[in-house]
Amino acid sequence: MAGFRELIGGYHRFRNEGWSQQRARWAELSEGQSPKVMVIACSDSRVDPAQIFDTSPGEIFVVRNVANLVPPFEMGGGRHGVSAALEFAVTQLEVPEIVVMGHGACGGAHAALTQRFADAENGEGGFIAHWVDMLEGARERIVAEHGEGPAAVRAMEQETVRVSIRNLRTFPFVAEREAAGKLTIHGAYFAIADGVLHVMGDDGSFAAA
Repeated sequence: MAGFRELIGGYHRFRNEGWSQQRARWAELSEGQSPKVMVIACSDSRVDPAQIFDTSPGEIFVVRNVANLVPPFEMGGGRHGVSAALEFAVTQLEVPEIVVMGHGACGGAHAALTQRFADAENGEGGFIAHWVDMLEGARERIVAEHGEGPAAVRAMEQETVRVSIRNLRTFPFVAEREAAGKLTIHGAYFAIADGVLHVMGDDGSFAAA
């Protein structure tokens, strides 16, 4: 497993190979960025959007957090990291597309389903509990329909995408641009076990790309 020393070794390989091979590209990027897609993905180390979508530097604007969640629009209190990144991508970079990508074996989705940190409000796990409680409404419906087995886990993993997309549309600058045809929102789900990407249709179901 890579520690910091291995990461530095990786940097040197990148500097001597990847950066050198794309020197013109990096010179262009030093003047600014104009990504065409914002990707909202999970922080999970196994699901790097740049790797999954095989992109080059500067092509996607990525935000990653536990369970690829977007909170609903709100102005008061707290630090709104996801909201700030979303605002920057949509209003400043003017990305024409947003992709919310969930994934298999998602620890955040599993925590929401099992309520693993429900009693950790002021202790270790409290931040996680408060974050994934955005899925609480979905949890009740999923447990009622699927129980708490593998089918429920996958349903919750995919529900993170639907919940985030619903919350995206509560942001005025997102809703306005989508209504005007200037912004398109997509949902996706990456199954780690078989490496298959599933794309969400208009009806909210997922099918292999």
